[in-house]
Amino acid sequence: MSQIERSLVVFKPDAVSRAVVGEILSRFEKRGLKLIGIKMLKPDRDFFYHHYETIGKMISRRGEKPFDLTLAFMQMTPIIAVVFSGVDATKVIRQMVGTTDPQVALP
Repeated sequence: MSQIERSLVVFKPDAVSRAVVGEILSRFEKRGLKLIGIKMLKPDRDFFYHHYETIGKMISRRGEKPFDLTLAFMQMTPIIAVVFSGVDATKVIRQMVGTTDPQVALP
């Protein structure tokens, strides 16, 4: 059953530094999602630890070195956090973005 959902999309430092955020935002909007919140921020180490280890278990699954590399990458520039709303927003976003595992992700 379809329902209106909200979902978070985080634009990482490479998208911000390559200046492609606007183009990508428009792709989500063309798929029928409505942008309902946007914020540029520079989270600290504790935030990323919570996100990548407490929630994602990155250190537990991959080790300390990949975590440290990811942390250094994520702190290169600010990130942009966006909340979209729409029918089955989570499903639509996952279809568009694909897997988040870099080992199996398509370009």
